[in-house]
Amino acid sequence: MRRRLADRIPVNGAISVVWVIALAGFIRVLAEHWREGTGLIGGALLVAAVSRVILPDDRAGLLAVRSQAIDVLSYLGFGLLMVLLAATIPRTPFVHA
Repeated sequence: MRRRLADRIPVNGAISVVWVIALAGFIRVLAEHWREGTGLIGGALLVAAVSRVILPDDRAGLLAVRSQAIDVLSYLGFGLLMVLLAATIPRTPFVHA
């Protein structure tokens, strides 16, 4: 018997993926790669939005905080804001004084 893909994903699998991407972003920021780190954090929020749309409520786990519409709009809005913020960070190297 074939199970749906959503049924095979652990309940907190989606939030785990989001946390791994966000952690990679924070590590890049700490390594003084502001642009890449901010882009990864925004990307993690966009992955959260897509996961919240695709997964049913019982499989969304900790991504399901409010209603689906509010969750998706929040993740999508903040994710796009972070990606746009990352695009505005100049590529000049950080200069130590």
